[in-house]
Amino acid sequence: MDIRAAVLRAAGAARPYADSRPLSIESVRLDPPGSDEVLVAIKAAGLCHSDLSVIDGNRPRPLPMALGHEAAGVVEAVGPGVADLNPGDRVVMVFMPSCRHCVPCETGRPALCEPGAAANGKGELLAGGRRLHDEGGDLHHHLGCSAFAEKAVVSRRSLVRVPDDLAFEHAALFGCAVLTGVGAVMNTAAVQPGQSVAVVGLGGVGLASVMGALAAGAAPVVAVDLFDEKLALARSFGDLLTVNAADPDAVEKVRALTGGGADVVLEMAGSARALDAAWRMTRRGGTTVTAGLPPPDAVLPVNIVQLVAEARTLKGAYIGDADPLRDVPRYIDMFRRGRLPIDRLLTRTITLDQINAAFDDLADGRTVRTVVTF
Repeated sequence: MDIRAAVLRAAGAARPYADSRPLSIESVRLDPPGSDEVLVAIKAAGLCHSDLSVIDGNRPRPLPMALGHEAAGVVEAVGPGVADLNPGDRVVMVFMPSCRHCVPCETGRPALCEPGAAANGKGELLAGGRRLHDEGGDLHHHLGCSAFAEKAVVSRRSLVRVPDDLAFEHAALFGCAVLTGVGAVMNTAAVQPGQSVAVVGLGGVGLASVMGALAAGAAPVVAVDLFDEKLALARSFGDLLTVNAADPDAVEKVRALTGGGADVVLEMAGSARALDAAWRMTRRGGTTVTAGLPPPDAVLPVNIVQLVAEARTLKGAYIGDADPLRDVPRYIDMFRRGRLPIDRLLTRTITLDQINAAFDDLADGRTVRTVVTF
């Protein structure tokens, strides 16, 4: 079948993207679902820094590629072997398919699925190969999803069924921003009631982390960002403190607000400088968690004596160490009970044809989550 999709053919286009148009909206051919695969009609797809990092060249991926990885939609058809989803079911896409058989999957860490990571790196689906084509040949899949499109064929292992009454523009956010941000708090850092938490970087993932910290009972919670508008948005979530990262005394102010440093500091800005600040905001014996993805050559110098003598912990969090089959339903329930006000992450909705200009806004830090709706 023919569908419309946003295709990236070359990375590193000049800004503004509204003029250079790195994403071309094209008619491409989509194969029917194969074994253990599902055809999904995309209804909403969020713009994330993980997409932007492919566009600007900071995250090299095989090209040409149909982008998009944070999405929700409706099952249209299922391939052989899919018995637990049916046409009409609402689903959220997860950007790391989990085989459930490799060592990480069997030991409770499906976010680190080895076949899933290998397939994502090749731009293929979990079963191998590509289902998108144009006149020049195959198009690569972005993280097994390629969701900036009218429809997508994905592995069954990339989908979680969600309630029928959950709005698509909200459901989409659970596949990346919420899983990563809330998961980093609850799974990676295992924040406990009464612990102090600071979050550096208030994009969609960072603001989800703020929500997760508040839901976990952390106190105090300090939100840190360069934009006063995002700091104001964070304060609307509940009882927390804010510090503007542009303040030359930002680190010292966070340490003062948390009584000598926070128990847990989460870096969500995707910058080595931000991670260094997060490390310095962390108290003795505390934990620094990063889910940011800076350019591949970024490094963090760490004083080893400080690491040892202060019994520090530095951890990475990929997809918030989530088990999507467990965590997506859990976080949706928390959203419905008012503990995770995920709807406040939504900045605006756009059409597919407006996507290049919307990535300019994301790159400039002017938006939290813009969602393409179909």
